[in-house]
Amino acid sequence: MAKKEKLPLMQRIIRWREENIKEKQFILILSFLVGLFTAFAALILKYLIHLVKDFLTHNFDIDGANYLYLIYPTIGIFITSMFVRYIVKDDISHGVTKILFAISRRKGRIKRHNIWSSTIASAITIGFGGSVGAEAPIVLTGSAIGSNLGSLFKMEHRTLMLLVGCGAAGAIGGIFKAPIAGLVFTLEVLMIDLTMTSLLPLLISAVTAATVSYVLTGTEAMFKFHLDQAFEMERIPYVILLGILCGLVSLYVTRAVMSVEGIFGKLHNPLKKLALGGTMLGVLIFLFPPLYGEGYETIELLLNGENKLEWDTVMNNSLFYDYGNLLLIYLVLIVLLKVFATSATNGGGGCGGLFAPSLYLGCISGFIFSNFNNQYAMFTHLPEKNFALMGMAGVMSGVMHAPLTGVFLIAELTGGYDLFLPLMIVSVSAYLTIIVFEPHSIYSMRLAKKGELLTHHKDKAVLTLMKMENVIERDFEVVHPEMDLGQLVKSIASSHRNIFPVTNSEGVLIGVLLLDDIRNIMFRQELYHRFTVNKLMTSAPAKLTDTDNMDQVMRVFDETQAWNLPVVDEEGRYLGFVSKSKIFNSYRQVLVHFSED
Repeated sequence: MAKKEKLPLMQRIIRWREENIKEKQFILILSFLVGLFTAFAALILKYLIHLVKDFLTHNFDIDGANYLYLIYPTIGIFITSMFVRYIVKDDISHGVTKILFAISRRKGRIKRHNIWSSTIASAITIGFGGSVGAEAPIVLTGSAIGSNLGSLFKMEHRTLMLLVGCGAAGAIGGIFKAPIAGLVFTLEVLMIDLTMTSLLPLLISAVTAATVSYVLTGTEAMFKFHLDQAFEMERIPYVILLGILCGLVSLYVTRAVMSVEGIFGKLHNPLKKLALGGTMLGVLIFLFPPLYGEGYETIELLLNGENKLEWDTVMNNSLFYDYGNLLLIYLVLIVLLKVFATSATNGGGGCGGLFAPSLYLGCISGFIFSNFNNQYAMFTHLPEKNFALMGMAGVMSGVMHAPLTGVFLIAELTGGYDLFLPLMIVSVSAYLTIIVFEPHSIYSMRLAKKGELLTHHKDKAVLTLMKMENVIERDFEVVHPEMDLGQLVKSIASSHRNIFPVTNSEGVLIGVLLLDDIRNIMFRQELYHRFTVNKLMTSAPAKLTDTDNMDQVMRVFDETQAWNLPVVDEEGRYLGFVSKSKIFNSYRQVLVHFSED
């Protein structure tokens, strides 16, 4: 009797799970594990950042310039870029954009190295002074944990995408102790559909991660905030004005980051990127030490400072020390230059995100707004710490196009629930301001430009999920311009199509020939040598390229009213045809799959 082959351990676990645990229950178990693992990853990252930073800067003088600021950032970027180039060997920048891409392409698969690579790279970058945040890397880490845990148990694509969202929710919930913000961020920014199937796993991951953080680091909010003056209704106009200001600051951040990234993108030599990024960042931090790292110390100071003497300490360690009369000018310069410091960090080869810079810029903007009013306008007194808190919600809402995330995150970060109404007003005002100029968030903008962004608009979402290579039909008989009518008739006899692409000797499409145009002469043999394809062909109504997205393809079909259009590559070589009927069939299949829960 033949001996039964023993299955590998993982296959036996998967089979046992399929026989004993229902799919929906197992998803809840996985979401709990994702939240647990993500919380530990977040805590490890925060610990590593503070360890490196404290080691490097604990001996710095508070009353003068510290020249090591000039070289620390360059060293950090260099170490990070070497780590990425020779150990990771993959691009790990723009973490949230990578998650959006994984979701938008309906795969939900994130590379395994992202479980650890972003954590290490961002710890080095930020610890050495990189002017970025650790939140986007930890969101990518959490999503990678969810994706790979799901892949380990051979879960289907829709479940993988849900687990990617669970990882993101757990990351925000864990690093900020903000479970509601983690849930809302996943729904608003990552655009995970809100259904009963998705809500519970996302909530489990976020709550699990936040609970782990509370147990290990204490129950205090991330930023200590005590409300000294309750919100008064007559301040609502000022709150709206602050929201508009935050929207404009968000627009400045978005446009400046994209512009500076474009400059670095044109530098193909890594050493040139390092030299430019390191120099920019080192000089900026030397002149403005609050730009070092995440900047949470500055936020803590502005949220808790009681008087000008305390606020002036923001200029410690700098050339501006003891120049308290320049405080507002100093802070305005920081708002203007922070974007360049952040872009130089990532452009030079560092690793980090825009969460912390958004909070940082919002806090300073709110403080500047209120302090300037109190010093010079004097219409009514505006509590600086309250408006600094509101500014954090405003800029975050504007940069991410996520007003709910801004409201809940700031409320949970600081315990400032008493300011819930003004937080909502600022967030909505900032969001309404920036969407006038920018329809997409800084995260989704890159994908939107490529037509790769999945949205809640189901029709556009289905078109996004369709791929050009899946709708190209290649069973057309190719003819050449020098062929005569007799040769053409032979090609027609061997084809079941009524349209024929015409190409030259290099395969470049130069026209099309329609069967209807030659039907009246194709059986007159006396004309077989008098007419050539070159005389009978016509130009195509339009040409599609193999890089076009389906939204662009449908627009071309609508403009030309054609039923079939040729597809060419970048050099104009013929690849095949796309027909409306093929697109409709593919659309129907994708829509059925997309709509399933």
